[in-house]
Amino acid sequence: MDSLDPDVRGAFAAALLGCLRSGCPGSEAGLRGSLARGTADAYSDIDVAWTVPGAEFGAALGRVPVILGGVRPLASLRVDPELRHSPDRRLFFASFTGLPLFWRLDLEVRAASVTGLDEAGRPRAAAPGPDPDPDPGWSLAASALANGVAAVKAVLRDRPDTARGLLERGSARIGAPAVLTGRWPEDIARLADAAARAEPAQRALAEQVRALAYEHLAEGTG
Repeated sequence: MDSLDPDVRGAFAAALLGCLRSGCPGSEAGLRGSLARGTADAYSDIDVAWTVPGAEFGAALGRVPVILGGVRPLASLRVDPELRHSPDRRLFFASFTGLPLFWRLDLEVRAASVTGLDEAGRPRAAAPGPDPDPDPGWSLAASALANGVAAVKAVLRDRPDTARGLLERGSARIGAPAVLTGRWPEDIARLADAAARAEPAQRALAEQVRALAYEHLAEGTG
């Protein structure tokens, strides 16, 4: 079983915050969510807000893969498609080699200021510059697999209704039927297999999600 030592996660988060701050002069980085509130459990992910000077927004986005990879090798990095073209905000989802899948990083990058007014007299945000995501598409299978990981967490936290909802939405995302039996390892593995069929490039991640479910969840009904 992956080590879920909160001290390991805390040290990683602290290193991450330090590298973000040093990666863009004048920026601020801090924890959000349960880690910031002190209510995190062993399965909680890492939510970080990184606020950068408006004039540095585009450059900071371009440095995200290098900064994160410098803390620990990246296993995956995705950009929320709903914010891909926002002039002052991005949301990254990152996972890291050798860390539990539970500890995904959700990194929100915001511009702290704007750079004058446009022709209509409205605030003009800094140009975003090159998009750091090499693939402009959004992997529906990877998104569905993230739901599988979240479903494992929900079961471990004794929230079966939440787990069912996650599996239903994840299955719908890839056009697969949601067959929910309450035998959680099997149900989550079924989603993982469907995701791998939908996008063979996600097969390795699907195998990790399948293994996670069988490793952490005892056989039984919800």
